[in-house]
Amino acid sequence: MANIPFQGKIIDSYPGSKQNYVPALVSLGVLYFMMGAITCLNDTLVPYFKAGFSLSYSQSSLVQFYFFLTYGLVSIPAGKIVDRIGYKMGMVTGFSIAAIGAMLFYPASVFHQYSLFLGALFIIAIGIVLLQVAANPYVTILGPAKTASSRLTLIQGVGSLGTTVAPIFGAYFILSQLQHKNVGSEAVKYPYLGIAVLLILIAVIVSRLNLPVIGSSASSPRQKEVGSVFSFRNLNFGILGIFFYVGAEVSVGTFLTNYVAETLSVEVHDANSYVAFYWGSMLVGRLLGAIVLKVLKPQLVLVICSIAAVSLIIISVNTTGLLAVWAMIAVGLFNSVMFAIIFSLSVDGLGSHTAKGSGLLSTAIAGGAIVSYAMGIIKDNFDWKITFIIPIICYLYIVFYGVNGYKSKVKVS
Repeated sequence: MANIPFQGKIIDSYPGSKQNYVPALVSLGVLYFMMGAITCLNDTLVPYFKAGFSLSYSQSSLVQFYFFLTYGLVSIPAGKIVDRIGYKMGMVTGFSIAAIGAMLFYPASVFHQYSLFLGALFIIAIGIVLLQVAANPYVTILGPAKTASSRLTLIQGVGSLGTTVAPIFGAYFILSQLQHKNVGSEAVKYPYLGIAVLLILIAVIVSRLNLPVIGSSASSPRQKEVGSVFSFRNLNFGILGIFFYVGAEVSVGTFLTNYVAETLSVEVHDANSYVAFYWGSMLVGRLLGAIVLKVLKPQLVLVICSIAAVSLIIISVNTTGLLAVWAMIAVGLFNSVMFAIIFSLSVDGLGSHTAKGSGLLSTAIAGGAIVSYAMGIIKDNFDWKITFIIPIICYLYIVFYGVNGYKSKVKVS
């Protein structure tokens, strides 16, 4: 899943040069794992609620709509909150809010109200956004600067591991209950209570960690601003690039369970297991991407990956059986490096506008809400072949960005 980068610098760190960073890094690894797992569990909730509440595809996609809409509404306010209460307390607050949202699944299940589940997911998402805004700076500062990139790759890999495990967990504990008649929404009650308890436990542990204090970018010497933040062509097109990328990534993952179930004529709990391979391939792609990006220009890699994603979707919807399924799953492999490349190309040359640009790019993650909902509406009226035109259009825009959209005449050194 997408991670929100934030600007910051250490103003007080561990004393001594031989500080052991392992406990803090392990804790952050657990944090990223939970963020990835909770976000990816939405892919299980969509088919589960669709069956449990007899919803249309567009109605079931509201799970993703309300979750990712939060990025558009909360990203910038979350940054201000973290600046005020500090990064460490921001992480504790994020875990606590997400835990409250998870606990609300219990009354939502008791009353069997879809709207209550959507409200609970919105609260969970607020916590996730706060976690990302507060946690990301520590990935780069916990250790030598020269190994920051490898730490970031490792931590993102742990997050991808969470997205891989989540569909397996969801298939076993949640979707398997659809085999029983009149299951209602009981199956999500206890798994999410367990998640809430785990989140509270992690919040307590994080609150006791001795983490460095980070100052915001506002405290750094400011460069002379050149024009408006919207003067940068690469940023303007990049905002749409993030919007369409997250929209494509989320929408494919959202409907993959139902797509596999219909394509292979299997039960949804069996089909959901395939979603683990979709997200797992992103872990493989990130590790390979770290090597490839040392050799090839990022914009070229972006174009290649986007064209590959379009080709795989076209192959999938025009074939049947396992070929169709595995072609769609393989899209995840090429998704893996797109967000990082689009983001880096978008903020290139922004100078003192970088923080503002980062905030705008973060709000564009709301594309996961809009695109997945639009795809649900189309699926209610057409077949899968027509429906998957939506992510194809998204990836074609990313091809444009890699060829031309990233270029800008305005740059600040």
